Amino acid sequence: MVQVQLSSETEAKLNLNVACLAGGVGAARFLQGLVRVVPEENISVIVNTSDDIDLYGLHVSPDVDIVTYTLAGIVDEEKGWGIRGDSFHCLEALRSYGYETWFNLGDRDLATSVHRTYLLSRGLSLLEVTGRIAASLGVKVKIIPMSNNRVQTKILTRRGLKHFQEYLVRDEAKEDVEKVVFEGIEKAKPTREALSAILNADVVFICPSNPVVSIGPILSLEGVRDTLRKTAAKIVAVSPIVRGKPIKGPADKLMAGVGLEVSAYSVASLYSDFVDVFIIDGLDSGLKSLIEKLGLRVIATDTIMRNLEDKVKLARTALNFVSG
Repeated sequence: MVQVQLSSETEAKLNLNVACLAGGVGAARFLQGLVRVVPEENISVIVNTSDDIDLYGLHVSPDVDIVTYTLAGIVDEEKGWGIRGDSFHCLEALRSYGYETWFNLGDRDLATSVHRTYLLSRGLSLLEVTGRIAASLGVKVKIIPMSNNRVQTKILTRRGLKHFQEYLVRDEAKEDVEKVVFEGIEKAKPTREALSAILNADVVFICPSNPVVSIGPILSLEGVRDTLRKTAAKIVAVSPIVRGKPIKGPADKLMAGVGLEVSAYSVASLYSDFVDVFIIDGLDSGLKSLIEKLGLRVIATDTIMRNLEDKVKLARTALNFVSG
C-alpha cells in the first residue's frame, strides 16, 4: 500500500501514479486541485466521450474539451466550459445562414473542433487527436478518451429520444427522464491506454461527475469494471451529490429516470463493487454508517469546491486516506 502523509500546502508533490475517471465540469474542478498535489505528468484522466456530438460538420467533444481547457488554464471559470474571453462571431454568422445555434461554441472553441475533425479525417484516432490538442495547449496530464469508438448518450423523455446535448443544452433539462441509452456501447472498446492507466496506478479517483451519463458510460465499456476490480490501486470516489441534490447539472433527473434515489448512498451503491474509499460531504454525514454497510470506508468532509483552495484541500484529503 502507498503510504501518504500530507500536512502542508507547501509540501512537495507526491510521486504517485494517479488515474481518474472523469466527466466535465465537476471533474475538471477536482483536477485543478489534484495537479497541485501530484505532478501533472503522473496523472492520467480517462474522460467520458459519450456526449460527443456532430455540429456544423464538426466533431465536438465537450467533456474532453472542458478538462483540457481547465488544465491548460484557459477555461471560462464563470461558465465552467469554453475558453475565457472567447468571441462568437462564427456562431453569429452561422445563425444568419439559418443554422440552429443552441450549442454555444466560441470562435476559439470552434477552432479546436475544426482541428479535431480535420485530424480524424486524416485517419488519426480520437486518442491521438486528443493528445495532440492537449500538447498544443501545454497540458502535461495524459488525457485519454474512454474509447476511440463512437458511443452516444440518448435521453428518452415523453417527447421521444434525443441526444444528451439536446436534452441538456437545447431543452435545458426541463423534462423528466424516462430512460438513458448508450448507443453503440455494445461494440465499443475502451482504449488500451485507459485500461493500462488503471492497472498501473497507485491511486484511482472516480471524480465528482454525473454517475449516470459521465461515469456510467465509462464503466459500461467492456473490461473497465473488471479492470477496476483487479487493479492493486486504491480506488477513491467523490460523491457529486450533496443533501439529495447535484452540485451542478441534471444528475437528479437522470438518477430518478433510471430508478435511483438521488443521494450519496445511491452513488456509492453504483461503485461499491470496486471502490475502497467513498468521500461524502459533511452535510451528508448522517449517511456514513449506511454507506459503510456497503463495505466501503467513508470519509465526510467539505466537497463543495468554491475556489482553488477548496479544490486543493479536497485532493489532499482524498490522498490522506489512501494510507489509512
